[in-house]
Amino acid sequence: MYIQRAIYNKIFHNLFKNKAIIIYGARQVGKTTLINKIKDNSKYKTIYLNCDETDVRQALTNKTSTELKNFIGDNKLVIIDEAQRVQNIGLSLKLLTDNFKDIQVIATGSSSFELSNKISEPLTGRKTEFHLYPFSVKELSQNLSDIELSRSLEDFLIFGMYPEINVNKSNRKNLLLELATSYSYKDVLQFDKIRNSAILEKLLQLLALQIGSEVSYTELAGNLGIDKNTVAKYIDILEQAFIIFTLKPFSRNLRNELKKLRKVFFWDTGIRNALINNFNPLDLRQDAGALFENFIIVEKIKKNSNNLTFPNYYFWRTQDKKEIDLLEEIDGKISAYEIKLKKEKVKEHKIFKETYPNSSFATINKNNFIEFL
Repeated sequence: MYIQRAIYNKIFHNLFKNKAIIIYGARQVGKTTLINKIKDNSKYKTIYLNCDETDVRQALTNKTSTELKNFIGDNKLVIIDEAQRVQNIGLSLKLLTDNFKDIQVIATGSSSFELSNKISEPLTGRKTEFHLYPFSVKELSQNLSDIELSRSLEDFLIFGMYPEINVNKSNRKNLLLELATSYSYKDVLQFDKIRNSAILEKLLQLLALQIGSEVSYTELAGNLGIDKNTVAKYIDILEQAFIIFTLKPFSRNLRNELKKLRKVFFWDTGIRNALINNFNPLDLRQDAGALFENFIIVEKIKKNSNNLTFPNYYFWRTQDKKEIDLLEEIDGKISAYEIKLKKEKVKEHKIFKETYPNSSFATINKNNFIEFL
């Protein structure tokens, strides 16, 4: 079963525009499948370079433009997979982009703390970036009707949206456990400031148990026996490895709006559940509402990103615990969403509407989530 990714046509439209194309995404989200599809449908002679291979890394490291051209030959489409593995890859991409206008480079990376840092300065003004996530509800709607999507909601919450998990359902628990360990940790542990895999594993488990709640770095540090700054550093690296992301509190006008704490969510609920080894059905879980909130927020981000729309995301809460789960802010317009698994009547907070009168408000639940995604 092939699911065309939402960014496929957008990448194809940006080929040969005198800019390198950079595709970020966690391991196993389908980057290689995507670029192979681009390669197969391109009329240009193509070379695929896998930077997990030692000789490929050596051929791309600290080379002149002439040496790079000799290595690439007469290929016009150059695909560099896992480009973060190459030392000084940013300079190599710059040389190719600047010196050979008839060549299109596509580079992928599974860890933005490596690839983004290496290319940001050399490729300033010379790159177009895309982010590939696990499958989105919109992408799966190519093969599933709205009724089928609605019936699949529990599966999505428990087992997540990774491509292989949705294709190979018979072995998905074992696949998720492997993804949550070897694949999730692979890039993080290679980062030279991460030394203690046991601390990292315990941190991820603590974060997994707190999805949908405000997280205190001081409290996490106490539980882990490390300092607060180390916790902040580890969380930042986990974000850049596409395992988790944080939401900041929205605060503009009210003195009692929450300003400091963060909420931590996982890019995939299946990975989150694997980290705590809990694949129980929803009716046996205490965290069903938190899973649904995590799922909806991620799907909203996927939808916007796939449409090349990039709002600022927040949650909102006051000191007296009036709360809205998700705010999207773009061009000064605020869209507020209350996220409830079960259908229930939710009124917009009067104080929020009075403070931000131009905002919109909607409630997302299991009965209407498809129309929002």
